[in-house]
This record gives sequence, structure tokens and C-alpha cells, in this order.
Amino acid sequence: MLMRMYLRWAERNNYKVRELDFQPGDEVGIKSVTIEIDGERAYGYLRLRTAFTRLVRISPFNAQGSGQTTFASVFISPLVDNNIEIEVNPADITWETYRSSGAGGQNVNRLKLLLRLRHHPTGIVIENQETRSQLNNKENAMRILKSQLYELELRKQREEIARIEGEKKKIEWGSQIRSYTLHPYKMIKDHRTGHESGNVARGLDGDLNAFIKSFLMEYAGK
Repeated sequence: MLMRMYLRWAERNNYKVRELDFQPGDEVGIKSVTIEIDGERAYGYLRLRTAFTRLVRISPFNAQGSGQTTFASVFISPLVDNNIEIEVNPADITWETYRSSGAGGQNVNRLKLLLRLRHHPTGIVIENQETRSQLNNKENAMRILKSQLYELELRKQREEIARIEGEKKKIEWGSQIRSYTLHPYKMIKDHRTGHESGNVARGLDGDLNAFIKSFLMEYAGK
């Protein structure tokens, strides 16, 4: 039911969907499934759906027709692109050129061209005096800068993944942040924002944008 709900939400919002992994349940249903949803701001919207979810309904597998409570964990993670492209805005850097003295042949002091590059957004400072050519030193300094910026991007990705992993909750009673109740009444409720809807059929058919908007309005910037 949850898988269909998210597939319908993606369809309603014109996102592309690809199934990456599917493991059926031991008897019925789905044990786990991984789907990729591709589209503009898809992760920005869906990350709010990371949750431990409770479903209350009359079980179709119970001969007595009694109510049943089941739980599912939904985890949203970004698709990390390892092809990091580093572009340096010329307006973000400052070049400083000066000469420094060093020992030359026969103990004669020889002046060397020293180039200092400052990258203002990150505070990175690179000094280069590998050659006597100012052009070559600039190229070397830019190469070193891009290498350091690349490492910063990798670190940001690792920190983001660690943050998202930390948002996972244990599957236990009382930790759910969203409930879908079909019996004895009909209600979808987000326990974080208090937003709720009595039209469960429409919600399970992928009409989730009102819940997403309510979360964005309350928690934007937090």
C-alpha cells in the first residue's frame, strides 16, 4: 500500500520512477523495496517522508475480520553523484605575487617568484613557487585548489549521508510520526505537524502534497 502510494505520488508530480530492488514478504506483501524517484526537488520533498509509519485496518488475512495494526519504516536518501565537477568563479579568488629570496648556486641569493592564491568562500590559501614561470605556478595553484575543493565536496557528501542515517528511527510502538487509520474511523495524521485528513483513499492514492506543504511551512529552515 505504501509502495503504491509513493508511486502514485511520483506519477502525479511527473517524476520518473525505477525499481532497484524488490524482496517479497515471507507470506504476503513486501519485505523491502528500493525505488529511485528522479525529478526536480524530488529529494527535497520526499526527505520529509522519512518515517516510521503505522497502519490500522481490518486485516484481509484475518477470518474474524478484526482490526490489525502494522508498521513500516520508510527511509529516504539522496542519490549521491560521485562525478563531482569543480568550477571556480574567478570573482571568488585573489592572486598575490611577490618574490622571495632563496639560496642559489655558489651561495648566491636567488629571487624566486612566489604566487599566493586566496579562495574567499572557503578561506583556502595556496602558495606555489614550483617554477620560475608565473603561468605555470598559476596552473599548479589552480590544480591544488580544485583538489582541495573536491575533497571538501566529498566531506559534505559523507556528512550529509551520516546526518540522514542518524534520522532513522527504531521500529517500535510510539516512535511512529505518521498514522494511516482505516478502522474504526478513517484518518491520515502527521504527528509532527498535526496535519490530518479524513480522505484516506485519496491520500493512499498519492495525494500527499498538502502534508508536505504543512511540514515545509512549519519546519522550513530548522
